Amino acid sequence: MPSRLVVVKVGTSGITTDNGELDEREMQSLAGQIAQALKGGDRVVLVTSGAVAAGVAELGIALKANDVVFQQVAAATGQSVLMAKYRKFFAGHGLKVAQVLLTAEDLSNRESYVHICDVLSLLLKSGVVPIINENDVTSVAELRCVEGYKVNFSDNDILSVLVAGAIGADLVIILSDVEGLYTSDPSEPGAELIRSVDVISEELKSSLKGKSKRGRGGIQSKIKAAEIATNCGIPVVISNSRRENVILDILAGREVGTFFRSQGRMSAMKRWIAYGAAVKGSIQVNEGAKGAILQGSSLLAVGVVGVIGVFDVGDVVSLEDEKFKEFARGNPNFNSSQLNQIKGLQNVKVLELLGADKPKEVIEHRNIHLVVAERENEE
Repeated sequence: MPSRLVVVKVGTSGITTDNGELDEREMQSLAGQIAQALKGGDRVVLVTSGAVAAGVAELGIALKANDVVFQQVAAATGQSVLMAKYRKFFAGHGLKVAQVLLTAEDLSNRESYVHICDVLSLLLKSGVVPIINENDVTSVAELRCVEGYKVNFSDNDILSVLVAGAIGADLVIILSDVEGLYTSDPSEPGAELIRSVDVISEELKSSLKGKSKRGRGGIQSKIKAAEIATNCGIPVVISNSRRENVILDILAGREVGTFFRSQGRMSAMKRWIAYGAAVKGSIQVNEGAKGAILQGSSLLAVGVVGVIGVFDVGDVVSLEDEKFKEFARGNPNFNSSQLNQIKGLQNVKVLELLGADKPKEVIEHRNIHLVVAERENEE
């Protein structure tokens, strides 16, 4: 069997006890399974939660759910505790680990995004297990309030599939405190485990309920993560982290948890535009430009009617129609200041204003991802 690149995500509930302390037995089991998978030829990236819980236990102070600074303090304290445990358990199998802390901005910047991929690639080639977590200490929640700015992830479920898309993973395994996706709330009588999902429909998403006991994600977050991964062409399995040999059974092809079938594979650039990058602003276009883009054309300055937010060349922006409804995202060749100068102008005037060396397209069609179908389905 050829080597597979697998992203394994484990939630807080999977590696902590009912008292909120790190569950060393489960962490040891997790390390052992990953070590065995590596011996079998697979490559594994681990995305882990648990830093805040570890920090709260270390500090001996009750969690303050609405105190962001306290949670950042707990995360800062808990990261070293969490990694020390992982280091010990992986060392027992002769493996080294590397901590990788990421923020939304790290994935939003194209240069940084590519650099992260290069680092992860070299770690894997070196036989080191990358252990990724969101950098809660430096994540800037205030960015969510900036005009035109939309963050790309809010928990490690989403982070795991964004990492998977960045590195072109073959499979994502999301380990939770439930066996998988059920026909109804698993605590209700008659709830049945769904073994396989071909397409994540709006009906399916609207029926979901449930919140993680100790983490930020719930089943809605996991389904959103599965939707992102499968849209990028990466299959996903959601299963119970405490099921014995859960990772190894999944990799062996056994029927475990809920399997989400992948859709068509996106190019690396489209994956980043669609899901990896935060949206830094918006470009409003007229109906003619919208129609042309939906048919596969590039965006020209003559079709631009408005610019919202402040963004640079290479940032990702929303493309909106004249009713401010997003229908696509793209990677512009001009910054927001330049676009405000040339919006509505023919190419001849654009070249006169900005110089003949400038591209004629505001956004090339190859750098546009259509989200119109996604938006219509959400209504």
